[in-house]
Amino acid sequence: MLKIDVLRLRAKAIKAVRNFFWSRGFLEVETPLLIPANAPEEHINPIPTLSSWQLQTSPEICMKRLLCNGHKKIFQISHCWRSDERGSRHLSEFTMLEWYRADSDYQALMTDCEELLQYVVSTCFADCHCFNQNSKKITYTSPWKRICVQEAFLRFAQVEVSDCINKGLYEDILTSIIEPALAEFKAPVILMDYPVELAALARTKPENNRIAERFELYVGGLELANGFSELCDPLEQRRRFEEANKLRVNNGQVILPLPEPFLDLLATMPQSSGIALGIDRLIMLIAGVDTIDEVVAFTQEEL
Repeated sequence: MLKIDVLRLRAKAIKAVRNFFWSRGFLEVETPLLIPANAPEEHINPIPTLSSWQLQTSPEICMKRLLCNGHKKIFQISHCWRSDERGSRHLSEFTMLEWYRADSDYQALMTDCEELLQYVVSTCFADCHCFNQNSKKITYTSPWKRICVQEAFLRFAQVEVSDCINKGLYEDILTSIIEPALAEFKAPVILMDYPVELAALARTKPENNRIAERFELYVGGLELANGFSELCDPLEQRRRFEEANKLRVNNGQVILPLPEPFLDLLATMPQSSGIALGIDRLIMLIAGVDTIDEVVAFTQEEL
């Protein structure tokens, strides 16, 4: 597909995304791109500016503060930046869709994902709910397959996920075995219920504090979205941020500042759920192309 055609398809898909959320009563918001602190994560490095502030790696922190201020259903399509991310599926500057629901959990987001992708695909391709990605047919009609992380590691790699985490092999097994196995499914797959060590900003299950209410959406083996039931405990969230900084130091990375205004408000946030979905990757899937370079107007190397 010619890039001029891909950019038209991109515009049509983004319009469909907006229509989807507006029709369901979500408020579209805009939050600052330049912020004093992102959520510290072990493997994500923000891009610093000439001041002491950073470009956002995600609008997550500010959007959650809006939940604390009383907003119930919000979404945003925003540019984000992450240092040293470049590959066939990664750009340092990319476009992210995030949406949040007060008074809900990650199950509601899974339903949102199914309905959103079905709506976008049907809008871009008339009544067709399936198309080819890497010569494989992907069908978007429900129900999608839902697999627990532990089940996936046992089923596809014949190993306990906890053993992989303890030995530092989780990412290697995920990318070399689990994700290729998920690519064989003819429909999107939701990988859910992560070990608490991988909880990020997710809350744990009430009945099992070793499992976090987190999921990732895979389509054709491509990771498209990451969502969870939100953690509302400021003390636990601070502990996780500090642990992430300790891991960063162990890996030779700099300590990141904590988002203190967010932590100050977190106890007032209602039980909520939130998710981030990569718009560029969504367009890759819809256009049936192999690289992220093909779905943006300019790559960083072309500037």
